[in-house]
Amino acid sequence: MASSTRSSRTAHSTEAPPTVAGDDDDVEAQVYAAINSALLQGKLAPGQQLVERELAAAFGCTRGALRKVLARLGFEGKLVLAPNRGAFVPSPSEEDIRAAFRARQVVEAGVVVSLCGTLDAGMRRKLAAHVRSEKKALREGRVDEAVRLAGQFHLLLTELAGGAALVAALAQLVAKTELYKALFDPSKGTSCAPDEHAQISAALESGEQAAALAAMREHLDEIEERIVRQSRLRSGHDLKAVFAARAE
Repeated sequence: MASSTRSSRTAHSTEAPPTVAGDDDDVEAQVYAAINSALLQGKLAPGQQLVERELAAAFGCTRGALRKVLARLGFEGKLVLAPNRGAFVPSPSEEDIRAAFRARQVVEAGVVVSLCGTLDAGMRRKLAAHVRSEKKALREGRVDEAVRLAGQFHLLLTELAGGAALVAALAQLVAKTELYKALFDPSKGTSCAPDEHAQISAALESGEQAAALAAMREHLDEIEERIVRQSRLRSGHDLKAVFAARAE
């Protein structure tokens, strides 16, 4: 019996556990989902290294499969891949955060102008259903799903505006800002997003371009400022704030 147990353990040390069993594509998809979920839930710290050996052991997968997943996350901007050093959770500066949101503001203002007053019944149903899904995810405490859906709302608007190439470009920006949100403000989640998304949708439906642009701008501004504020607290040395009292 002891010999059988040892053999079983040896076999399991080289094979994927049930959670990642299957063909290579299935294994990679499940490892990707697990790491992506940990990132979106803020479980990994800015600058933390993801050590291949440890991850491969944790997931019971080959390092080759793991490297494909890390490469995909790196392409999406969710990890930083440093040659000869490995994969790291991004540690963005305040300027990195603001630059990503500036780019989103420019792109999404164009989407708003393109869509305003042009939503047909089918488009309205899609937007309404999406907002309902966001609210349900939040209500059930599925933080990573709520974050994903919040980003998907903006991609859905871009898709409805009719630009596949634009969707691909915005997707990378959305992935970045989703990650920044998770890294620095995970506890807040996206509790205000569904209501704000509903306001944007309503303004688009009514054709009120100024109101729609203002709603989108304020929505993105609020998220940006909250992330920046939390990143300053995390860094612990916002010199302007530290010495503000002395200047008075």
